[in-house]
Formats: sequence, C-alpha cells, structure tokens
Amino acid sequence: MSNFDPPSPDAELAARWLWRRTLAFAVVVMLCIAGATGYAIHAARRGDDRAPGVRPVAAIRVDALPATARQTYLLFRSTALDDTHGRIAYEQLDANGAAQRFITPLVCERVHYAAGRGICLEAKRGALTSYHAHLFDHQLRRLQSYALPGPPSRARLSADGRLAATTVFISGHSYASPGFTTRTSIVDVATGQLVVDDLEKIEVLRDGQRFKAGDFNFWGVTFTSDAQRYYATLQTGGKLLLVEGDIAARRMRVIHEDVECPSVSPDGTRIAFKRRVASAEKGRFVWRLHVLELASRRETALTAEARSVDDQVEWLGEREIAYALPNDSSGAGAATNIWALAIDGASPPRLLARLAYSPTYVD
Repeated sequence: MSNFDPPSPDAELAARWLWRRTLAFAVVVMLCIAGATGYAIHAARRGDDRAPGVRPVAAIRVDALPATARQTYLLFRSTALDDTHGRIAYEQLDANGAAQRFITPLVCERVHYAAGRGICLEAKRGALTSYHAHLFDHQLRRLQSYALPGPPSRARLSADGRLAATTVFISGHSYASPGFTTRTSIVDVATGQLVVDDLEKIEVLRDGQRFKAGDFNFWGVTFTSDAQRYYATLQTGGKLLLVEGDIAARRMRVIHEDVECPSVSPDGTRIAFKRRVASAEKGRFVWRLHVLELASRRETALTAEARSVDDQVEWLGEREIAYALPNDSSGAGAATNIWALAIDGASPPRLLARLAYSPTYVD
C-alpha cells in the first residue's frame, strides 16, 4: 500500500481506540497534577497550624506603615502562597498573643526597617531577571533606588535608619554553592550614595597586620546602635571570620573565628550568629545558633533550638532573637515561618509569625 492509499477499516478502528486511550490518560494525568498542586497550596496556606499558639489570621490591606511605634510590631515578607506572596506585612501582638496581619503593596525578596526608613531588595523576574534596592519611608514612598549586581542575600539598616547594608551574589545563588562570590555594600539612606561600594576594598587587619587574600567574601553586616561601627562575616581560606569595621576609618579588624551572619544586640555587648557543624548525615552540615559575649569572647550555644537555622537573626529586645525556618521539615518549599528564641539557653522556641520571612523588630 502506497502512502496515498486509504487506510483499512481495521486500521481506522485501531487509530480511534489509541486516540481515545491517549486522551483518557492525558485527562487522568492533568487531574492528578491539579490535585497535587491544590494539596500543596492548601498545605502551605495551613502552615504549621498545629504548633502551640498558632491560628490563622485575616490580612488587612494598608498603604503605609505605622507613623509612630505606639506598639511594637514585627515587619516581614509574606511567604503565603496566595496574592500576598512576597509582599511586606506586619503584625502587632496583643496581650493574649493574638495577631492581626497588615499587608502592604511593597514586594521584596529581603526587607529591613528602622527609625522610619527601610530597604527593600527586589527581583524583577522575566526573560532576564534584574535586581534592585529601594530605600523607602513609613508611607512606602521610594526615597532612592539603585541596581544590584546580583541576586539579593542579606539586608540590614542601622538603628538610626541612616545606613543600609546589602549583600548580593555575584556568582552562585547560595553560600553552599562551590566557588560563590559576594558583594557587600553600605549606602547612605538619605542620599542613596554609596558609603562603601564593596567591603573587599576596605583594609583588613589581623593581629595588627594587614590581611588580604584573593578569595575574600563578605556578608551579613550588622551595625552598632550609633552607626559608627559594624560587624560582618569574612570568608577566606575555607574559614569564617568575624570582623569589626570602623565607618570613618575605613578599616576592619578580625576579632573572632567561626562566626556567620552576625547580629549585634541593641546594647552592643553581644553577637548572635549561626555556626556550621557536621550533621549525622554524611557529607552534610547544619547551622546552629550561638551568642558571643564581645568583652569576654565567651560563647553560648543555644541548644534549645535543635533545627538548622540558615538565617541572619533579628534581636527582639535584649533577651530574645527571631529567625525564619522552612514551613516543613524537608525545606523544599518557599514558605517559611518566623520563630523566636530566648537566649537563656533553656526556653524552647516559640512560633512568632506564620508564613513569614526576613523579620524586623520595630519598637
């Protein structure tokens, strides 16, 4: 039979049967995908509702942040898998622990806020993704904006709202990526002008001697309350070092080892940080929280938190810290919750905000 001969009746029946089977299989597959997707969204929206003191909260849309902190509140990025995903929100807690969530139109990957000023690190996704930093006020008006050279990682403001620090990836997308490189900068919030373009250009001293290597990477800036000094992590030679920087002198010095993502306490006497430690699973590591007393260099492991915390913590006053953890044990999803932990080393962690990330404590 040539290619132009009509098919036999048996061939037509077989073709129709095969088409119907293929169509039926495709429909089943689509229904399975839809069901799995619906369940995943439902599970993410539920979050960790079974955790003590957690209950769903309704979100109120607002166009600004509180002008004055009549009541302390927690500012964060929503990770709910709905139309609030990525938007900046805040919650005020009453005496009974019940929370009301307020959702703003501001969309960020990372956010930090202090003294009526904030910084928002944005990813504009498309065929070519671009990254930007926006400095804003309590009415969410953009004061300054500038391009970032890579994916956002960390953001922090000084307590007086005068300086902002950002860390982005130049290569790689996480600190676990082999050969990753970062750029950490400090900007004047009022003018948008760079105070430090790249921390790698600042002189570093170790044991009183100039210290420099081609593999320097900095991240995780945290400012002292007077915004005159800062702390950050320096990675070099496979080691993690804590450096203290002087803004006016444009100089840093190594003061401790094995400190990642430092966060200085409001009174300036302690550093909360995470440390990589080997886990039971071969070839892997986890992050454990610690507090360093700056005067004595004495360390305290916060063993009440047994989970791996891959975040730069936020101080909630002087005796408690906050951080984000994945919403499920696998850590595969984008949803996270914010937890609080007392630094007394004994109290268990408590859930602070559901489906939230990048906490800022405003008081």
